[in-house]
Amino acid sequence: MDYSFNLYNSLAASGVCLALKKTTPAGAAPVILCVGSDLSVGDSLGPVTGTKLKQALAGLNCYVYGTLAKPITAHEVKYMNDFLKFTHPDSPIIAIDAAVGNAGDIGLIKVARRALRPGSGANKRLNKVGDVSIMGIIAEQSVFNYSLFSATRLNVVYKMSEIIAEGVTSFVLDYIQNVNAFKNVL
Repeated sequence: MDYSFNLYNSLAASGVCLALKKTTPAGAAPVILCVGSDLSVGDSLGPVTGTKLKQALAGLNCYVYGTLAKPITAHEVKYMNDFLKFTHPDSPIIAIDAAVGNAGDIGLIKVARRALRPGSGANKRLNKVGDVSIMGIIAEQSVFNYSLFSATRLNVVYKMSEIIAEGVTSFVLDYIQNVNAFKNVL
């Protein structure tokens, strides 16, 4: 099941958190993979979100890959599945990326229990990544997707990244609190 939240919905961040609780497999602490590039506004959703998450989750047992300082672009994503399986074998992977969709879907944040295929908005054929995906629809699907990515408003990307980061942070903090409560019971 897919969950969708409009970026102008005041409860969108809570919705993202609840959707992650329903879609993320149990296991070790989740790992967050934020895919994209800082070279195009439309493709920067992942790195902007990753930067916000890195700040919000600093000092916690949670790994965030893909920030403005160290983006995970199409070049790096080829190697990420093997790296994540080796480095975090029991952790569910939450993959975050910008996406294109129907004109009426622009501004939606979609959460689904399936991998995402980065680069498909720019007609790239890359491997799927993640166990759970969070996609922000930032432009209309077209044969000229790359030009639409560069014409995306920074305000839309930034607002989406705030919502996603808030929802993911709440999810991770709840996860850590539940693990610590379980340890205290034992």
